Amino acid sequence: MTNKVLISTILISLALVFYSIGVWSERFAGRLKAWHLLFFWGGLVFDTTGTAIMMEMAGGITFDIHGLTGGLAILLMVVHAVWATIVLIRKDEKAIANFHKFSVVVWAIWLVPYFSGFFVSMG
Repeated sequence: MTNKVLISTILISLALVFYSIGVWSERFAGRLKAWHLLFFWGGLVFDTTGTAIMMEMAGGITFDIHGLTGGLAILLMVVHAVWATIVLIRKDEKAIANFHKFSVVVWAIWLVPYFSGFFVSMG
């Protein structure tokens, strides 16, 4: 395994850990809290960095299920983190209490490229 593969694998696995902690702790708490943002943004940074390294090694984006869902997942993570930030800044109590519904959907979609990349690398 090359250094770039190892580093990108570690970064994307850290993204899974950070994003999962943020999403599921928010879900169990039943409301969005400021510290959840740290995990959303951290997951996004780790995922984007790891993905950028992988794309560099692959020579760009791949137009297969992994590449397309990966692009969608990063876009959704950006929307998710920005929207969560706005909801907390506005102190919208209804949105704060219901935000976890969107979080879990984004997390589930994010798992598709995570696991498809894992299984592709095994082949």
